[in-house]
Amino acid sequence: MLRHLDTGLLKCYQTKWLASYALSERGVIVTPDTVLRWQRRRFREHWTKVSGRPTRGRPPVNAEIKALVMRMAAANPLWGAPRIHGELLKLGLDVAERTVSRLKTWRTFLTNHVRDLVAIDFFTVPTARLRVLFVLVVLAHERRRVLHFNVTEHPTAAWTTQQLVDAFPDDSGPPYLLRDRDSVYGQAFRRRVKSMGIREVLTAPHSPWQNPFAERLIGSIRRECLDHVLVLSERHLRRALTGYFAYYHRSRTHLALQKDTPDAPFRPVLARKAEQPEDSDEPYLLRVSASPPVRRTRTHAKRVPTTFWRTTPAEPADCGVPGC
Repeated sequence: MLRHLDTGLLKCYQTKWLASYALSERGVIVTPDTVLRWQRRRFREHWTKVSGRPTRGRPPVNAEIKALVMRMAAANPLWGAPRIHGELLKLGLDVAERTVSRLKTWRTFLTNHVRDLVAIDFFTVPTARLRVLFVLVVLAHERRRVLHFNVTEHPTAAWTTQQLVDAFPDDSGPPYLLRDRDSVYGQAFRRRVKSMGIREVLTAPHSPWQNPFAERLIGSIRRECLDHVLVLSERHLRRALTGYFAYYHRSRTHLALQKDTPDAPFRPVLARKAEQPEDSDEPYLLRVSASPPVRRTRTHAKRVPTTFWRTTPAEPADCGVPGC
């Protein structure tokens, strides 16, 4: 049964988008996907009319040149950006040295400092009332864990600074903080970060690809959660993200983590019936290490004893993010 709010919202969409159709007095029956499609189109048309500005950005680097730069950097680890740029000029490729520096330096930096890096980023979520909510996520690179998130309609430097303090209490901040050049990170934010002993790493202007893990997380949130939900309010969005992060930390696998989950040093799976103790009829769980499998040879033929845990009633689920 539809609630009064759902019925009113559906009538609003019918009045707005289906006025040109000959509706019967009983109305029409639509699917949830149709309602979400109406909302996305309505939001897109509204803000296109309000902004009225064409989208601009830096032209992308040619894929062949990018692949060649990465290949030269991998084959010659001691070559810097000027040396690779010179080799490209000899091949007749007109590309700026700054472009070569961006393609080479950031990949090397991220690989060497993945354990010390934490990234922060904002993304926007439209609501049914054409409001825009801002979501801040704090992501640890090493295990792809979301350390903190929050939602607001009016982000400020003071609010953003407080979120960073909530994410890293008691001098637990990381060595490096990766972020973009958004104006919301004002002087108060930068002073607070410096006082916490954190070094800021800024991406180039209009270069979201330099913060890849955060952008990938935001894309996953949209594809797997928000694209299937019509957000009604700030409280509704916070509840939806809390449920998604509980799934993200405990159940969603990642290729970069050897198809494991961010929260799992051990992954429980159901034990085979033959391995269960004979004097028990209850199901048991088998502890399996989350580290990548070792390639076995004849010297590794000895089996490790299996450890079992008796299952207990499930505890109330939380998202794994402090404060949610």
